[in-house]
Amino acid sequence: MADRRIWLDVPFAEKDEAKAAGARWDPKARRWYAPRPGMAALERWAAAPEVPDLLPGEDRSLGSGLFVDLVPSTCWFTNVRSCVEPRDWERLRRMITRRAHHRCEICGAREDRTVRRWLEAHERWVYDERARVQTLRRLICLCTDCHTVTHFGLAQVRGLAAQAFAHLREVTGMTEAQARRHVEDAFDVWEERSRVTWTLDLSMLTDAGIRPAPPPEAADRAAIAEERLRAEYGTRRRQ
Repeated sequence: MADRRIWLDVPFAEKDEAKAAGARWDPKARRWYAPRPGMAALERWAAAPEVPDLLPGEDRSLGSGLFVDLVPSTCWFTNVRSCVEPRDWERLRRMITRRAHHRCEICGAREDRTVRRWLEAHERWVYDERARVQTLRRLICLCTDCHTVTHFGLAQVRGLAAQAFAHLREVTGMTEAQARRHVEDAFDVWEERSRVTWTLDLSMLTDAGIRPAPPPEAADRAAIAEERLRAEYGTRRRQ
């Protein structure tokens, strides 16, 4: 019998609901599907067109290699996942991992559930200090270890700074002194950029037909983040 499956766009938070409605999971494709046409309960997850492998204006050479990439406090909650609908995020995530051939684009690692290493999406931004515009220029597939390094402030809060520091040195070949100076410089840049209120430019997504939802007002982002972090970790962080 011919395969009659119909692919779906199911956000992670809705997977149990979709499964209860009859959706099935393809572990090889890493995607949910309807096993046959006409399943009305699954229509809400009907797949949208695939996102192009190269987004309009994207620079896939931007920010090569592993480095600490802290997000200014005035830009918190402007990450792509926070600014798009969950189904659009699922489409983007699928494209990002597929075009990276399901490997980290920095260290080459594959996903490994036994060591809790996943493949995750990370944004590369360009900051125009004169115009005070934060522009999305690249989406990159990172493993959990490399992603933890980029968000070194969160790694500190989570008690993962030592592991992140070791991974930074392993991947880059930095000496301990070089790595410590690199982290310090990244926090210095974070301090400077956090003094600025940035205008968000997500034209790389809107030109691909993805309509972002507006993030919280810039003046409110740091306070919202602090509240969430106190609730989750009992402290604050620098992303």
